[in-house]
Amino acid sequence: MSVKPTKAMVLAAGFGLRMRPLTDKMPKPMVPVAGQPLLDHVLDKLAQAGVAEAVVNVHYLPDQIIEHTATRQHPRVIISDERDQVLGTGGGVVKALPLLGDAPFFHVNSDTLWIDGVRSNLARLAENFDPDRMDILLLMAPTATSIGYGGRGDYGMLPDGALRKRKEKEIVPFVYAGAAILSPRIFEGAPQGEFSLTRMFDRANEQERLFGLRLDGVWMHVGTPDAVHAAEEAFLESVA
Repeated sequence: MSVKPTKAMVLAAGFGLRMRPLTDKMPKPMVPVAGQPLLDHVLDKLAQAGVAEAVVNVHYLPDQIIEHTATRQHPRVIISDERDQVLGTGGGVVKALPLLGDAPFFHVNSDTLWIDGVRSNLARLAENFDPDRMDILLLMAPTATSIGYGGRGDYGMLPDGALRKRKEKEIVPFVYAGAAILSPRIFEGAPQGEFSLTRMFDRANEQERLFGLRLDGVWMHVGTPDAVHAAEEAFLESVA
């Protein structure tokens, strides 16, 4: 069984502290990479995957994002305004749930960046999401081939796609690539206010309803100004 999400949540409220000085006067989702803002890379991929509406949350320098997306039609952008509060990655989704509806939806970080392989990775997520078995399906990038990432990874992955969280001193082969499909049911009983989305990942993992799909293509971790240059070089190579 698969799903076809028509709505998406795009996280765009962060301060982008590690991206300074680029983010001193610009929110991180508006930082240009390969000729367009990070946010547009994400919205374009959602449009290609058939998403009609994208809920974009804003907090830091929100007016720039609001003005930039005001006339966009594919997908149409709905702003979830968090300028008066800090809700974190989890609280931001909870606030937006009334706009997202009852069906599984795409969830994408506005600063994630990847080059698709033969097929759209978002389309592959939709095809592989089985609501009978899973509440969350994460797009997982192999750490060995990712650009700009030097961490220990986030999860190990079993042959059926089930994820197992990395232990404290463990090194695992996959890192969360910042794109997923979430079922709204995982937020039943979620706290109000600020909290991290990883709490929901952990809940799904405990219930054995957290799965992953290996990314087909190249994922780029664009966390610092230096990483922007590396990402642009990767884009140039992909179209050469």
